[in-house]
Amino acid sequence: MNSAVTPITDDTDASLVARFVALYQRLDYQSLSQLTSVYDDDIEFIDPLHRVRGLTQLTRYFSSLYQNLQHSSIEITDLLHGANEAALYWRMTLVHPRLNRGKTVLVEGHSHLKYSDRIYYHRDYFDAGQMLYEQLPLLGPVVKAVKRRAGQ
Repeated sequence: MNSAVTPITDDTDASLVARFVALYQRLDYQSLSQLTSVYDDDIEFIDPLHRVRGLTQLTRYFSSLYQNLQHSSIEITDLLHGANEAALYWRMTLVHPRLNRGKTVLVEGHSHLKYSDRIYYHRDYFDAGQMLYEQLPLLGPVVKAVKRRAGQ
């Protein structure tokens, strides 16, 4: 986290969100069992590519994502919070052998969390094209061209 992060004043919220951030900053294929420390058993997780329900399904989803990942890191750039919810803005770097010819991919996005004692709702917002489609050898140039034309 950098200095732009807004501190959370409620101790319970601060502890859970701090544990969430710490977990995600070191999360990899080997540490997926630690998801239980922040997520409710009935977690609803949504991102632009998938929607899963339950901690078992979320762990399976992350397992498939992290299996071939050579590197990933997340920098939290800002944090907004309210009663029992938070929005985290982040910058993720990842290296996967099938994306961007194995070179680093940078994706910016944000996450909306809702929680009581543990997180029961997590929704990620990011450009799926930026993360995935633009990084594929055959599809990437087509997606980039479409985005350029749409921006004209």
